[in-house]
Amino acid sequence: MALIRTESLYKSYGTGSNVVEVLKGIDISIEEGEVVAILGASGVGKSTFMHIIGGLDRPTSGEVIYKDNYIFKQSAKNLASFRNRMVGFVFQMHYLLPEFTAMENVMMPALIGGEGMASAAARAMDILGEVGLEGRLKHKPGELSGGEQQRVAIARALTQKPNVLLADEPTGNLDTNTGNEIFKLLLRINAGMGTTMVIVTHNEALAGMMSRRLRMVDGRIYEEKEGEGRAKV
Repeated sequence: MALIRTESLYKSYGTGSNVVEVLKGIDISIEEGEVVAILGASGVGKSTFMHIIGGLDRPTSGEVIYKDNYIFKQSAKNLASFRNRMVGFVFQMHYLLPEFTAMENVMMPALIGGEGMASAAARAMDILGEVGLEGRLKHKPGELSGGEQQRVAIARALTQKPNVLLADEPTGNLDTNTGNEIFKLLLRINAGMGTTMVIVTHNEALAGMMSRRLRMVDGRIYEEKEGEGRAKV
């Protein structure tokens, strides 16, 4: 069953003669459990697309549907709740809160969602163990390496057990070896937890590790197929 569908998704900025069309009618379907790479040059709209399917930004027109739920027909309050429960976000910058420990950072989504302190702490400890940081629970971001900080960000994104993880250039600020380890971690999480993942990356080799590759060109998305030309989704 499709977890995410988009229908005639358009996004533009500006008005009149200054309108810039970023997304130009995207129709895609992403199945539960897929690991999808989105490739493309800088400035083609990859981040805009991710923000829209995650409910962080609204399209100019078109729909985003999670199963049978049209997310932009919800109230602002319900949309915020949807993002907290259903979607995990990982960005190029980790955006950890510097004054809090790794465990406290990972607890935040659960606490915001109304979960009790003890339960949120237990879950954070479990997830940090899953990403190999059980020995770094009390360390603040400034005491962690870049790869460790991104592992904390991934753990934070997973703390609510979301249906989908959206990662926008999650290895962009990391060296090659650390970036490879982060990608392998994401694939292990997908295999172990079944979390659907949509990952924006410039790295063709790492994208080749994923089960499906989409390429964005001039505001449209095309399926990348082995040994074939591209086909519009």
